[in-house]
Amino acid sequence: MPEEVLNDISHRRWNPLKGSYILCSPHRTKRPWQGQQESASKTTLPAYDEKCYLCPGNERAGGTLNPKYSRTFIFVNDYSAVKESQAEYTPDAKDEEFFRAESVTGKCYVLTFSPAHNITLADMQPAEILPIVETWTKLYAAHLDPESGLAKVAKPILSSMEGDSITIRSGKQLRYMQIFENKGAAMGCSNPHPHGQAWATSSLPEEIDCELKQLHKYRASHADKHMLEDYAALESLRQERVVFQNDSFLVVCPWWAIWPFEVMILSRCHLRSLVDFSDTQRTHLAEAIAEVTRRYDNLFETQFPYSMGIHQAPLSGTPEEMEDSYFHMHFYPPLLRSATVRKFLVGYEMLAEPQRDITPEQAAKRLRECGGELYRKNL
Repeated sequence: MPEEVLNDISHRRWNPLKGSYILCSPHRTKRPWQGQQESASKTTLPAYDEKCYLCPGNERAGGTLNPKYSRTFIFVNDYSAVKESQAEYTPDAKDEEFFRAESVTGKCYVLTFSPAHNITLADMQPAEILPIVETWTKLYAAHLDPESGLAKVAKPILSSMEGDSITIRSGKQLRYMQIFENKGAAMGCSNPHPHGQAWATSSLPEEIDCELKQLHKYRASHADKHMLEDYAALESLRQERVVFQNDSFLVVCPWWAIWPFEVMILSRCHLRSLVDFSDTQRTHLAEAIAEVTRRYDNLFETQFPYSMGIHQAPLSGTPEEMEDSYFHMHFYPPLLRSATVRKFLVGYEMLAEPQRDITPEQAAKRLRECGGELYRKNL
């Protein structure tokens, strides 16, 4: 194939989701590696930690007692980055040019994935991850603009939530909900108990705004076709960067990946958000998440750190924004050569443009080879 020459030359790859380039330098991977070699890491955490503020029945930092939950548990973050109410801010008109600022309000949630303190998503079976997907769906549905077309789709989900522990939205309609997980101390995670977060804000985050504009431009110039649906079809055909697939989703190391083992979970068909999913698609998403996280841990036989997040339709927006949106998940992991050797965005990456050494094709091949049972089960 003509693209094979790219395995040996420096080149730039175009990211259609962000409208930007990344520099790829695959010849650098031929450098001899004389760094340290690590042995497989074991799990040494207890199933329950009396000092953990996320374990069932324990007291949180703010003094609230957690219920003795048995599956997932969700609560408003005791140290939220944004809050529902705060002092008003009125900008001075003369500051608009250089000192522009706007108030942001919202709600931040913490979602524990399991009552067990000593496991991660990589340790969980798809059936155990499914309740997490269902909780994400309910939380997102509860915060949708009632006037949104998605709210009509979400009605059966909302009607099933009576007596649920999820906090229903209140006050001002929020614009976007970012659901994410930071795994590992390397990604700033302050508690090893398996958990993620969801921040719902009155503003549309810049990353989402950028993607939405690119998705809209593609749809407008391709007879209403969706960029990521077309991209998923091409990746499915070529198979070079596909790590895992089922009937609903593809796991790929994207052509434009920045991080060494970055992956995306792509829906094969157009789904605007979690509320568009069928029961089967929710099950297939849980399977895809299990495959990604287990393969990550198997790659360097360690608790593989990453930041993961869902990109989907805004909570409130124009009909066009909702239709342009396309559900997908990003996984950004920092590890490069081993359990402790990381990729840092420094120097050229900070001052010019992102750069990577290992190609997405090489990364996908290594992740494909990491399937099977989680390595820790054999230690």
